[in-house]
Amino acid sequence: MFRKSNTVKSILGAVYSSTEAFVSSNVSRRVQRFRELLNKTDNNDILTDSFGRRHTYLRISITERCNLRCLYCMPAEGVKLTKNDGILKTDEIIKIAELFVNEGVNKIRLTGGEPTVRKDIVDIIAGLKQLSNLKQVAITTNGLTLTRQLPSLQRAGLDAINISLDTLRENRFEQFTRRKGWSRVMTAIDLAIQLGYNPVKINCVVMKGSNDDEIIDFVNLTKDRPINVRFIEYMPFQGNEWKENKMVSFKAMKDLIRDTYPDLQRLPNEYNDTSKAYFVPGFTGQVGFITSMSDHFCNSCNRLRITADGNLKVCLFEGKGEVSLRDALRSGASNDVLKEMIREAVWRKKKQHAVTKKYVHLRRYKNLQNIPRQYLMDYVRLQFKNGTNARVFSSLSHVDQSGKASMVDVGSKNETKRIAIARGIVQVNSTISKLIAENNVKKGDVLSVAQLAGIMAAKRTSDLIPLCHPLPLSYANVLLRLNEELHCIEITAEVRCTGKTGVEMEALTAVSIAALTIYDMCKYAASPKSMKISDIELVSKTGGTKGDFFRN
Repeated sequence: MFRKSNTVKSILGAVYSSTEAFVSSNVSRRVQRFRELLNKTDNNDILTDSFGRRHTYLRISITERCNLRCLYCMPAEGVKLTKNDGILKTDEIIKIAELFVNEGVNKIRLTGGEPTVRKDIVDIIAGLKQLSNLKQVAITTNGLTLTRQLPSLQRAGLDAINISLDTLRENRFEQFTRRKGWSRVMTAIDLAIQLGYNPVKINCVVMKGSNDDEIIDFVNLTKDRPINVRFIEYMPFQGNEWKENKMVSFKAMKDLIRDTYPDLQRLPNEYNDTSKAYFVPGFTGQVGFITSMSDHFCNSCNRLRITADGNLKVCLFEGKGEVSLRDALRSGASNDVLKEMIREAVWRKKKQHAVTKKYVHLRRYKNLQNIPRQYLMDYVRLQFKNGTNARVFSSLSHVDQSGKASMVDVGSKNETKRIAIARGIVQVNSTISKLIAENNVKKGDVLSVAQLAGIMAAKRTSDLIPLCHPLPLSYANVLLRLNEELHCIEITAEVRCTGKTGVEMEALTAVSIAALTIYDMCKYAASPKSMKISDIELVSKTGGTKGDFFRN
């Protein structure tokens, strides 16, 4: 059906009897141009990525310098620093922040290095507080000089404070940080409470054999004071020689606390919260767990980062692909150019950071290999026990009482704006990945043809799926991204219409047909076991009486 479309003929300038037809270099250039035009969406939202995650939280590092040398963060001799003229200036920080706030960011956190070592930090906070629609300006600090600076920071408008503290023992503090100053940090916590900050958050990185024996001491810190202790799973960073046996998992920490406080209770969390909140009944404060390794929160991530030298970093663990907003700003780039740079970087954000993928894969493998095979089959057998597979026609919406097919009548529904986003993955081998990257697949430009097939499929969904309503689509686009590192093609489809029923099936069909087209064009160069279509799913849908849906 799609291979004989007149639309494809007119665009490619050739008759396709199958996707195995050879595409000339001249045609490929025209297809590439057409793909670029298709990718230019009229959606003005630059902060939503290809997985439907909207980013409203910006972390800005205002310096690379730090007055501590924490073991898990920095070598004793320090790190090579960017020259001063390479660091964002005050007005540049405010301009970049304003750009993000105007697009929907409502929370900004200043980080470092250690942000309080920057002399103009009060001016930066005051400037940020002038931005309309910015709800909160926060800071993450080691607290070493906070007692001297906090009154001025509060007058400038500082809304919230996180203090990094990994031990409540003075001698251990000096071992961890290679510096003195534990008593000053404790005084800073007391001062923050006195000045009305509620809660004062304390970030504690827990390391097995180093400070895991202080977990209960930190919990006790919340008994009579408005303190929120957040226990952070030890994460790998460059130079900290991360090992899994040094990490204390969320479950292990929670079990340890419940040995002392068995009535530890869970608190509700907001969708984008990174910390799983708990409290001990009767305590003033609470505790939380940031489970970056054992139970990642990538699916709900709403955070972007600006480095001290002005790079946009879409993920904490992103090693490549940073975009220099500083260089663009200093070269005189307009706001429109800057916004397009941000849009493209955000759209390229991965579904999940690679560090977590490796850890979770190993953890799950170790668990599964101990499960007896017969237990895995029990669930399948139960589905057919006692006639549970029998049809009950009266409960089905697409058949009548006699079991005959019947289309649902949507005539009484109101028309609303409907949007659906779906995604999927085609796994290939390294050979095919290279051929696609170099556009050397002998059957043609794989990504362009698959994109066209997906868009056309969205428009013909009602012809493919029985009893699916034909809809007047106002927009359909399919974006394909070759991940050369993982040897896969990531497919995202977005479909819109104003109608009486949703466009979820159109989005899912677009992804499915695009994936099948890739498979068809590449199968000549691969064995069946080296190609796999997987993870086709609905990411989000809006409109209709059932409400909006966003996959966690």
